[in-house]
Amino acid sequence: MKRVFLIVLDSCGIGAMPDAAAFGDGACHTLRRIAGSSAFSAATLQRLGLGNIDGVDVVPATAHPMAAVARMTERSAGKDTTIGHWEIAGVVSTTPLPTYPEGFPAEVLEAFSAATGRGVLCNRPYSGTQVIRDYGEEHVRTGDLIVYTSADSVFQVAAHEDVIPVETLYDYCRIARQLLQGVHGVGRVIARPFTGTAPDYTRTANRRDFSLEPPAETLLDALTAAGRSVLAVGKISDIFAGRGITERIPTHSNEEGMAAALALQSREFEGLAFINLVDFDMLYGHRQDVDGYAAALTAFDGWLPTFLDGMGPEDVLMITADHGCDPGDSHTDHTREYTPWLVYGPSVRPVNLGTRPTFADIAATVAGYLGVAYAGAGEDLTDRMMSV
Repeated sequence: MKRVFLIVLDSCGIGAMPDAAAFGDGACHTLRRIAGSSAFSAATLQRLGLGNIDGVDVVPATAHPMAAVARMTERSAGKDTTIGHWEIAGVVSTTPLPTYPEGFPAEVLEAFSAATGRGVLCNRPYSGTQVIRDYGEEHVRTGDLIVYTSADSVFQVAAHEDVIPVETLYDYCRIARQLLQGVHGVGRVIARPFTGTAPDYTRTANRRDFSLEPPAETLLDALTAAGRSVLAVGKISDIFAGRGITERIPTHSNEEGMAAALALQSREFEGLAFINLVDFDMLYGHRQDVDGYAAALTAFDGWLPTFLDGMGPEDVLMITADHGCDPGDSHTDHTREYTPWLVYGPSVRPVNLGTRPTFADIAATVAGYLGVAYAGAGEDLTDRMMSV
């Protein structure tokens, strides 16, 4: 019973790509940044071979790594969650998704207001925590929706849970998703509920993403068509608009995501468990919290031995990321970085695969290991890293 557990450490980049400046980034390096914190420890990741990956010098290399390793290059024109995950699943996006550094045009907001019956506040790129501090009180008084964006291709809608129930906010976001197609087809519409009183409003864990459907067949589509399971943990189902998913397992934190991964080890299934751990990005990267990010990675590293001990004879664990989000650079947005790829399992040879040209090699290798035909953008590396 072949199973792949693919864990995305959301935003855990390992150094600026050569074209980072074209994406507004300087010498970004998420891993190096957090490795400088006293809260950082990565003993298990080091044993797996994190320090053996090309360009990684902040974690010592080991003479006998446990995993196959590679440095992954994003070939898509972006540095956001949607495009990163799509490429991990085999689809390269050559055209960037639209962004709105000056806010959304009037025709978009007018259509959204007409459909929801509510006005709009803000309509600018904004920090998610600062926007509710600056506009929360007016929102509570008027019922108008706080709409904002970032450097990424997102349309974010914030609302107080006592003013607009969470399910109603989700409905408003579904309306926005239907409107934002074609030229205004942003990668994600994001519901951002919050609670509390002014000025100390707090975002809740009821965030939900409403993504565009991928523009081509993904690994997930191919697996489900072949009768394999695709178990989506965290925001994976949202990122793929529910397509190619056999079971959605929502979570609200890294802790819940790791608990879900352990629970899946005891279930019988053949296919893929695709797991996103969002706290790295959402709670620490965007909020420029170096120590918090470091502590979160340390917690993941401390959890890993329990997961490794529970792996079955045909299980494969893959650990990667979808982009960077350097918590100590000059801005709060994602960063254009290489990502790690660690592959561990009883059948995996601990080879160094160098620097790969696309995240899509992950999809091709998962498909190859599971015996499913998939004509995605990547190269199947099973023959180079697996003994069976």
